[in-house]
Amino acid sequence: MKFFIGAVAVLYMLAMLPASVSAQTNTDGSGFGALPTAVPFLNIAPDSRSGAMGEAGVAISPDANSNFWNPSKLAFIENDFGVAASYSPWLRRLVPDVSLSYLSFAHKLDARNVIGASVRYFNLGAIQLVDNNQLNQGTYRPNEYSIDASLARKFGDNFSLGLTMRFIHSDLSNASFSTGATQGIKPANAFAADVSLFYKKPMEQFGTDGIFSFGANISNIGTKVKYSEGGPSYFLPTNLKLGVADTWNIDDYSQLTATVDFNKLLVPTPPLRDANGFIVAGRDDNVSVSSGIFGSFSDAPGGFKEELREVSISSGLEYWYNQQFALRAGYFYENPQKGGRQYATLGVGLKYDIYRFDFSYLAANQKNSPLANTLRISLGISFGNKK
Repeated sequence: MKFFIGAVAVLYMLAMLPASVSAQTNTDGSGFGALPTAVPFLNIAPDSRSGAMGEAGVAISPDANSNFWNPSKLAFIENDFGVAASYSPWLRRLVPDVSLSYLSFAHKLDARNVIGASVRYFNLGAIQLVDNNQLNQGTYRPNEYSIDASLARKFGDNFSLGLTMRFIHSDLSNASFSTGATQGIKPANAFAADVSLFYKKPMEQFGTDGIFSFGANISNIGTKVKYSEGGPSYFLPTNLKLGVADTWNIDDYSQLTATVDFNKLLVPTPPLRDANGFIVAGRDDNVSVSSGIFGSFSDAPGGFKEELREVSISSGLEYWYNQQFALRAGYFYENPQKGGRQYATLGVGLKYDIYRFDFSYLAANQKNSPLANTLRISLGISFGNKK
């Protein structure tokens, strides 16, 4: 009977599941205490611009990558068309061939309506397969992907709303080779939606022209997923992003943007249980999607103090010279008891005619962090009539 190569391969596959132990590194790079969800790749920052600004992006100026950060921003894109592609090797300190790829598109239908689409593909690397005689049976590549379609509409000159529909596929095992504890595991599918808003206001600040903006996005509101018949269901990583950005035109050539985002997963916090499985603090996390979302603000066993720990903060700066060369920096903070990701980010951007190139680098604070030295590369094209 065929099987995964040794116990290591089986444990590797199980580690990809949301039920994995909290001491390990999750696929989004978080660790101890992170709230368990399915498909955490949905909240990994895919592009280099925001990746260089501490992964803040819900309120900064729009581009094709707004499909991920805040689809309502698409209503304010300048050109008729925008296309962007991004690639990032992921968790390189743990696995050499894991990567995240992202492709996004935006098209202005008229003065008020814009449509967008995007595809995310998360490659979890290769697993070698052998039979009982240790003969090579090829390799298997666990993978996950999502396909999005968005509509953004402008209401007046300063405000817009956005709606996104999403299909999600998560294939973490090769069913024809699953045995024992992995028997019956199957690919999981789910549907989700995002709702978002964006507001910007041109104003004079510090004696110069500027733009203040606010953004909000609730993403991945959708069905639970199951990896086996009769097995447990897992929440999608429903996430609330709130952010502000302030842009100053320092002079005719220089522009500076400062931004900060606040992020909170809208999923249940697991309760504390005694040796018999009875809840001693917190609430039962086996609830519906809607109950999980609304209850996520008050269900932490440690009360309001623990709820605050579940909020991560992204902050960043972006400097443009003559709208052709950009320097970026940022910082991401997550409480050590709720995943513990903490890192500084740096990046550059180049714009020539209709083309744009962005690069970012992540420098993790923690020793031996699996996210250390993460690179992101993005290419973008904007064409058609410009507002």
